[in-house]
Amino acid sequence: YCRFLLLRSAASFTRRSFCTGGALRQDKAGRAPDMSDLILLLFSVRNRLREIVGASTNWSHHQQAMADRASLSSMLATSQNDLPAKRMKDSYLEVHLPLGSEPQLREKYLTYHNTVRTNEYNSSSSFSSVLISYSHTYNPEVKRSPLSIVTALVDKIDMRQHVIYPDSDIKFTGHVTWVGKSSIEAKMHMSQYRDGAYVSVLDATFVMVARDPGNKRAAFVNPLKPEGPEEEKLFQEGEANKSRRVELSTASLLKVAPTDEERKVVHSIFLNTLDTNTVSFRSRVLPPNSVWMEDAKLKGLEICHPQERNIFNRIFGGFLMRKAYELGWANACSYGGCRPSLVAVDDILFQKPVDIGSLLMLSSQVCYTQGKYIQVRVHSEVFDPLTCQHSTTNIFHFTFASDRDVPNIIPKTYGESMLYLDGKRHFDQTVES
Repeated sequence: YCRFLLLRSAASFTRRSFCTGGALRQDKAGRAPDMSDLILLLFSVRNRLREIVGASTNWSHHQQAMADRASLSSMLATSQNDLPAKRMKDSYLEVHLPLGSEPQLREKYLTYHNTVRTNEYNSSSSFSSVLISYSHTYNPEVKRSPLSIVTALVDKIDMRQHVIYPDSDIKFTGHVTWVGKSSIEAKMHMSQYRDGAYVSVLDATFVMVARDPGNKRAAFVNPLKPEGPEEEKLFQEGEANKSRRVELSTASLLKVAPTDEERKVVHSIFLNTLDTNTVSFRSRVLPPNSVWMEDAKLKGLEICHPQERNIFNRIFGGFLMRKAYELGWANACSYGGCRPSLVAVDDILFQKPVDIGSLLMLSSQVCYTQGKYIQVRVHSEVFDPLTCQHSTTNIFHFTFASDRDVPNIIPKTYGESMLYLDGKRHFDQTVES
């Protein structure tokens, strides 16, 4: 695995060796070193998570290690009131990817255009958000965490810079910003060192959920105590994010009819595609500079091997994000006729875990366009060849930008019209934020 430099405050290292694998030594006066004495620790975030959970790095031993976690159930809190409140700085994490100082790492992250692969640092952010959540729930009296913390939702990933340089160090920082009874919101920021300073590149918001050792039922997490107006503002934003997610869920086009304005949009598209010569509801004509939605699809298949498993013996969510992004990017690339750049990733809901050995079927669809922007929806499902059943696992929404205006995407059926409106909603939300 790629090596990471994890950098945290010296006081935090001394207080919480859990996050580093070792504590800093104090000086002769018994004081912790200051920030100028920080030590860079090389290790894999993924392996550190395995240590926290007690998972094995060996596939042949991994299943037994997971079965042994059942004995940790007695360590779970019976109420959130039984857990001490934590501060935001208790979960603060800083991870350095030394692309500038260690050239041998660059090849893993390079594209053939000599830029950094977006899917790789999305995976790094996903790993880090899990470690942040375990930092928030850390109990110094417990050797192994009884919690199974998994990613429930990638609420938002916003790109601040479209070009990521392959020869400059990258820094990930993040911490918990909101907590429910069993859910945790963690914000991640990515920046890159350019011209003597770190420049913001990416902002991401993850929603994690805590489960029991067997990952079967919800478990309580430590409450969060904001300190100061800035932290209070972040906490209130987390509350607002939760309310927004509930509102969007209840307004889903799978549950309720489109709004009056949306119905007018669909009818306008229908009228603009009627054949004026026949004046028939069945005769449809594609307008100039347009593409039928049915002709803007791309599909892929992945066999899920043990190499891509997470610490709980399921397929790692970052792997699913990477494959969905690659398929969505390829679809946007072929649709726009040029290499697109990622603008945002929105509302990735992990509906069902993916087991090792699964046949993962990915279907991407250009569902909305506006000017140079391309909205792509990727549907992920598991196919069981024995029962011939399909089960949805994830829905991904990507917003890409081309270097020129792209053709208009045109729905033909009612189902495609709903995909069009759903894509428009996600695009509008991206533009507004």
